[in-house]
Amino acid sequence: MLRAIARRCVPRTVRDLISGVREHRATHGEYPRLVKPRTFNEWVLRRKVFDGRPILTQLTDKYAVRHYVAQRLGPAILPRVYCVTSDPAAIPFSGLPERFVVKPTHGSGWVRVVLNKTTLDVDELRNVCNKWLATNYYDRSRERQYRKVTPRIMVEEFIDDGSGAAPMDYKFFTFHGKVHLIQIDGARFTHHRCALYDRHWRDTGAGVQLDRFDGPVPKPPNLERMLQAAEALGADLDFVRVDLYDVGKRIYFGEMTTTPGGGFARFHPQAMDEHLGQLWGRSAAEQAG
Repeated sequence: MLRAIARRCVPRTVRDLISGVREHRATHGEYPRLVKPRTFNEWVLRRKVFDGRPILTQLTDKYAVRHYVAQRLGPAILPRVYCVTSDPAAIPFSGLPERFVVKPTHGSGWVRVVLNKTTLDVDELRNVCNKWLATNYYDRSRERQYRKVTPRIMVEEFIDDGSGAAPMDYKFFTFHGKVHLIQIDGARFTHHRCALYDRHWRDTGAGVQLDRFDGPVPKPPNLERMLQAAEALGADLDFVRVDLYDVGKRIYFGEMTTTPGGGFARFHPQAMDEHLGQLWGRSAAEQAG
């Protein structure tokens, strides 16, 4: 009863702020500085509570972002979309290839990779899709940009790098149009590992929550093309993370993330969190200089 009254009487932004501050302190051991953020996670928290720019909603929407990408890089970088629907019963499974990816447009971390359609439990997957559609991701994460994303299910091309599994995921941390950090994620659905490299493919030695790779990560053949793509997509933004795939002679767009980790990613050492926060806080003019 009291909670329902609070929802009606307390502005949404205030509720989000209280929730974010409480979780930040629980995760990072201190209260966040939101007037003058110093760490990357503090900047993320400030954005997700206060930044209501429509562009952030477009970039968050897994389907709407494709228009943004096509305008800047052309459609060739985009994976093929087989179906977009608000009704999982309308997904044409019989007409899909053997391998494909199913994900909602309005959430993060929700994805089903189908590697063998012949063993797929269609009813079970449709039930999962219905649960996704019935959930407002904003209510779970308090990330403002998710609140107005239209819930839909998207069936997309499986990006094949020849390994038979999910390809290596390259995440480009782009500040004021320049990539400063690359997070490499591998084996996401088995033993998820990652590493943090700089734009010159030098291992920073830092990490973020997950186990690191056992040894050096091979430099992707199209690193320069991916850097150019990430910087073109992030040219007008103070920060965005651009996720890309490198497959033979091609690169593919994955997604754009405006609030990585929701502000709760634990970098080690802590100096990396502070370094990225400084990059976010600089003006575009300072970056150029």
